Amino acid sequence: MPEGETEQEFLATFQEQLDFIRHSVGQRIYVKMHNGREIRGRLYAFDPFLSMVLGEAEETITKVEVDEETFEEVYKTTIRPIPRLIIKGFGVMVLSLSSTTS
Repeated sequence: MPEGETEQEFLATFQEQLDFIRHSVGQRIYVKMHNGREIRGRLYAFDPFLSMVLGEAEETITKVEVDEETFEEVYKTTIRPIPRLIIKGFGVMVLSLSSTTS
């Protein structure tokens, strides 16, 4: 609990954050993971630890490689569709409503 905040204030803030996620069920969301992967998909379910079930998802993986001749960084992006996906909450770094709608 943050310093100077009462337990009631902390729980109220936590509840507001869960309400944001609760209202996002059925909508497309964007999730950035600690390992750098980005996932967009429709939120079907979640728990208080931010573990989530997503459908109609796509995972974006960006890798940086160094060109051996020019020593320039080359970014390679791979996008793969995933029909149904379970994300463990401890790996979630950012969660927001997706900027693309569908």
